[in-house]
Amino acid sequence: MKKAVKPEILFFLLFSVLVSSLSQAAEFTFTAIPDQDTARLEQRFSKVADYLTDALGFEVRYVPVKSYAASVQAFKNNQVQMAWFGGLSGVQARLAVPGSVAVAQGMEDVRFRSYLIAHHSTDLQKSKQFPMEIVGKTFTFGSKGSTSGRLMPEYFIREKLGKSPEELFTRVGFSGDHSKTIALVQSGSYQIGAVNFKVWQKELEAGRIDPKKVTVIWETPEYPDYNWTVRGSVDQTYGAGTIEKIQQALLAIDDKALLAAFPRQKFIAADNSMYQPILDTGRAIGIFR
Repeated sequence: MKKAVKPEILFFLLFSVLVSSLSQAAEFTFTAIPDQDTARLEQRFSKVADYLTDALGFEVRYVPVKSYAASVQAFKNNQVQMAWFGGLSGVQARLAVPGSVAVAQGMEDVRFRSYLIAHHSTDLQKSKQFPMEIVGKTFTFGSKGSTSGRLMPEYFIREKLGKSPEELFTRVGFSGDHSKTIALVQSGSYQIGAVNFKVWQKELEAGRIDPKKVTVIWETPEYPDYNWTVRGSVDQTYGAGTIEKIQQALLAIDDKALLAAFPRQKFIAADNSMYQPILDTGRAIGIFR
């Protein structure tokens, strides 16, 4: 005959399970697309996690990922409840997790741009006209899932030249992030590259760009880009109104050093409808069906 479990032991076991469940539910995790050097991202988003922990009253932790695709997958699997996405990865994540919402974006993200940059050996100079001379040269995008480093530059290249990158360039690469794109073009490993204009400006200010070796030759028309996106289930897990609290906390960030690390002047409210142009463009070049 099996011995009956003593009431005090049963209570202790149930209490332990309850405490464990509550502690797991209390931790809120987020990630970000790895669009720059990992160490710089860790520094930036660890500070965001500390700020949100204080603002929201529960633990918030930043979880790094190795690729754009991994950020979307982590969001899809509920390994993270929020992410700092690019326009394209944000659309991918919200399509994968119905009910998820874009809650904030940088002031600059409403009218974002990409730069085409060139190695000095090409003799190409900045122009308002699309540089038709890039045909036949080597070209690198950033990540395959990047809005500013792949989606929009490819869209405009196809629009202006009428062919795919593989048909236009002698070699097409994907660097993985904007900082690497700049480094590859600056070194001459690729003659032309597509890069996020904010990363270019920040790298230039930091002295990591040699203007004698690499220069901007063209900038794209404006488009919507980066955004903070939250899973729709967050209110159920963390309490009614949590999504709104997260949004308000992001909009209230006024630490100049923290904002400069993005770099953004401030965060403003966003919603899913703002990224319809990204969805339309993705469909136009075959990323979305």
